[in-house]
Amino acid sequence: MKASCQCGALSAHIDDAANPMTVLCHCRDCQRRSGSPFGVIAYFPDEAVSLHGKAQEYTRPTDAGNTFTSGFCATCGSTLYARASKYPGITGITVGTLADPGFPMPNRSVFEISRHAWVILPEAMPRHPRGRDSSYAD
Repeated sequence: MKASCQCGALSAHIDDAANPMTVLCHCRDCQRRSGSPFGVIAYFPDEAVSLHGKAQEYTRPTDAGNTFTSGFCATCGSTLYARASKYPGITGITVGTLADPGFPMPNRSVFEISRHAWVILPEAMPRHPRGRDSSYAD
């Protein structure tokens, strides 16, 4: 698989054998990061992802005391990848940069407390008010 920013200056190659954990997130930070009502990121083992080109990074704290880093193209600004400190060893690739309408449905929807009411998701998708473990607020 290949992911690419809008201008093509930043890309990622992902091992086709890698099986992603894909998360649809409605948190306000993902809304702002993506410019959309939610963000969708497919997480792969670091060794399955190779990044190419110049990236800028932005790291923000989470409510749970961790960090979340977004990597975006220094030229066009498209977010291509993400890394969460609470999950070392994995790299997330923004699903939109894969530009593959056949990409599988996300494994779960998180932070539904800030989901836009008009966003309708498949019934089969597991949902969580906050993160996967609703006992924390991250």
